[in-house]
Amino acid sequence: MTDPIQQNTSPPLEFSPLDSDSLESSSSNSHPLESSSSNSHHLESSPSDSSPPLHLNLEDPALYIERDFSWLYFNMRVMEEALDESIPLLERVRFLSIYAGNLDEYYMVRIPAVHRLVLEEGMSLETANNAYFEMQRIYSELAVMLKKMETCWENILVPELKKHNIHILQYSELENYQIDYLSDYFRRNIFPQLTPLAYDSSHPFPYITNQSINFAVILSDALYGDIFVRVKIPTNVKRLILIPNREDLQNSNLDASGPTPLSPGIRKSKSDTYNFIWIDDVVLANLDMVFPGQKIKEAHAFRITRDGDLGIDEDGDFSLMKSIEKKSGVNYFGPPLRIEINDGMSDFVLKTLLENLKLRSSQVEALKSPVGLVSISEICSIDRPDLKYPPFTPKKKKYLEPSRNSDIFSKIRKKDVLVYRPYDSFDSMIDFVQAASVDPDVVAIKITLYRVDRNSRIIQFLKDAADNGKQVAVLIELKARFDEENNVSKAKELEHSNIHVVYGVPNLKTHAKMCLVLRQEEDTIVPYMHMSTGNYNAGTAKVYSDFEYFTADPVIGQDAVDLFNSLTGYSRKTKYRKLLVAPNSLRDEFIQKIRREVQSHKNFGNGYMFFKLNSLVDPECIKELYLASMAGVKIDLQIRGISCIRPGLPGISDNISVTSIVGRFLEHSRAYYFFNNGKEEMYLGSADLMQRNLDRRVEILFPVNSEYLRKIKDVILKKHLEDNVKLRISLSDGSFKRCEKSPGAEALDSQMWMMVNQDKWE
Repeated sequence: MTDPIQQNTSPPLEFSPLDSDSLESSSSNSHPLESSSSNSHHLESSPSDSSPPLHLNLEDPALYIERDFSWLYFNMRVMEEALDESIPLLERVRFLSIYAGNLDEYYMVRIPAVHRLVLEEGMSLETANNAYFEMQRIYSELAVMLKKMETCWENILVPELKKHNIHILQYSELENYQIDYLSDYFRRNIFPQLTPLAYDSSHPFPYITNQSINFAVILSDALYGDIFVRVKIPTNVKRLILIPNREDLQNSNLDASGPTPLSPGIRKSKSDTYNFIWIDDVVLANLDMVFPGQKIKEAHAFRITRDGDLGIDEDGDFSLMKSIEKKSGVNYFGPPLRIEINDGMSDFVLKTLLENLKLRSSQVEALKSPVGLVSISEICSIDRPDLKYPPFTPKKKKYLEPSRNSDIFSKIRKKDVLVYRPYDSFDSMIDFVQAASVDPDVVAIKITLYRVDRNSRIIQFLKDAADNGKQVAVLIELKARFDEENNVSKAKELEHSNIHVVYGVPNLKTHAKMCLVLRQEEDTIVPYMHMSTGNYNAGTAKVYSDFEYFTADPVIGQDAVDLFNSLTGYSRKTKYRKLLVAPNSLRDEFIQKIRREVQSHKNFGNGYMFFKLNSLVDPECIKELYLASMAGVKIDLQIRGISCIRPGLPGISDNISVTSIVGRFLEHSRAYYFFNNGKEEMYLGSADLMQRNLDRRVEILFPVNSEYLRKIKDVILKKHLEDNVKLRISLSDGSFKRCEKSPGAEALDSQMWMMVNQDKWE
């Protein structure tokens, strides 16, 4: 089947002659993690010389992929999943919803930064022109991406859904009983919540909340002429309304005017035919009920996206919590950055919106599809297992389950434990906190919370621990973007339970994931640590791949005690024994390890590093990786999202391989491996190699013992490198190409392999 969307994987950028046309085949010199498969992605080694060529300037911007474009290329890899016919249909719908949501977040997070750069004072004319040119290129690429999103939905997924008896209907396609049902649904569920707000000389222009669905309605009034009215669609109803089939109504012994037989949470149809309609269309068709006696001249849906940066000045905010509450959620009046409209909006309506929202015509996105396509994920709740991934149940760590003669603490004291979720269950962490809450020998629990689920069992067990007389200290990061309101709520809930709550460190985000349990054993306090690459969130733990690590290592425990004292009491501790901690020293210690690998390669010729992470942006780290590559050190980088390094540049980065995996689960773990001439080291943790992580966040990287180092390296990371189904290979211009399976090779989806081989890293 010919793809209706022409995949333009090359970015709309021009690069210097440093570009290489293609990646080389794998090196004949093996390294500790190199796959024996012919599907190896590594490159030939260059001469062992750590000094850059005399003419080379490692500050040259041409050596780096622009961060904002790299993020957009990552989102195109998400789009590829929506287009992949081998993926179950409803999962493809979900991927397109993620793609749309990612674009929303890009506007909320990255576009404000781009605008601030353009408007920055004191720049030279050349710098200002370059910034403006970059902004124009970004908007040009966004327009292309939006067009691809619309084409994927309208021309590919909607017809495919129809083939499987899932219909997205227009009002003109409805039967009379369906129209009657929707009119009654509107009258009972939507109409009472509507509050039309007029805009005229007596009424100010109404506040438009971020990403809400609105109608701009023009009434032709006999006395006052044309009147502009904003109607906001309620946020507590589904965007896509499931219309019961006639037999569903009959089988429920209800007519269309009775209670809804298929409420939003019930997605089962006895006929296996599912009919949906956008709530936008339902509101539009029933506006006469909202404006009786008035002539509706025109009505158009629109949606705006606002700046998502809260702009909190912590030095000037006396109460961080009050500032967060004031500036987040519906109360935050961030400036609008774009407006989505449907084709056909009149010039008068558009001009009214642009003038009052202070937007330019370049910030308008005119769509043929409904605005806010992120809502299409609602379709995935229907009961069609044949159109979804097969069910998967994470495996619980049997070793950590309590037995008659030992508890979870004695087992951790005996040996460290690795958890790799979602293949392993998050329940082990929950059991750890629960056990600590009731164990009579536990004297204290200290934990950092960045993003936590709304109905968190961890929160409940922390409250139980406080009720049981334990000292409980929680650092909850109020500035976790888009989770500010939830975290404020959780902080108050914990405070009401007499728990010591710290809201974070001034001018830093606490992104580290760690839980310290202090237990009285004989005549000493023994620390037990849980550390993770991902959040303490039971929801995301089912779909994000992350490492967790339990240990009773006394040195790591003492490091954790010192770090918590720094977080809660402003101690001046800056050096740690085993933990790498940002912002104090993580970057410097990390760079020292890269340089150590370079020196080791000079001495022994076997330098190798493998980093698996979410984003690589930090210029200092990238420069060190370039120098290591030029010295002949082989480097595998597996980066899910943003990557500013350019692999495969002759004589510069031709020892660097960059790959990426986008699949059923979101690759979220961070693992940093150094061969170190056989004295191998591996660090896991919360930190990506970005300036924000290394300079403006509290982060930790923690070492794993030799047993788990080998299992992570030889089993997990190696399989991720051998993937020939979901793996993409980065080219030097920042674009990615799919890995091509070697002739005769078996297909290997590394995530699928992990699902059936959970015992391989026990």
